Order: sequence, then structure tokens, then C-alpha cells
Amino acid sequence: MPVNDQVTDSVTQVNTKVLGDVPAMAGGNLLMSTSQALSTAALNVTSANQQAGLVMQAATVQGINSIMATGTAVIGRGAEAILQKG
Repeated sequence: MPVNDQVTDSVTQVNTKVLGDVPAMAGGNLLMSTSQALSTAALNVTSANQQAGLVMQAATVQGINSIMATGTAVIGRGAEAILQKG
């Protein structure tokens, strides 16, 4: 039983279109995954930068506290010596 030529042409055109779309879809998927990876990397860099800022600020505060406490300790030792000799 012969098949109508219009039917075979239609099926051939659909198959050709699907095959023709494959490279474009693959390229689109590659670009999407690459852009996702790059945006995640940028987010990680931003987050690490914020965390480093917090650590540096905390270290600065601790350093200043140490400097300020040193003066207090010296005054306390001097006052203790005066009171003991008093």
C-alpha cells in the first residue's frame, strides 16, 4: 500500500526541523549553565568579601581593646604599688 508523498514530506520536514534545532538548543543550554556558574561564582566572591570585612572589623576592635586595656593595666599596677607602699 503506497503512502501519499505529502505525508512523507511532512514527516521529513518535522524530523529535519527537530534535527536542525538540536545544535541551537545545545548552545543555549551551554550558555545558560555557564551564566549560572559565573553568577554563582560572583555571589560567592561577594559573600566572602563581606565575611572578610566582618573578620577584619572584629580584629580591629580586639586590637583596640588590647591597646586600651594595656593602659588600664599599667595604671592599675602603678596604683597597686602606691597602695602597697602607702
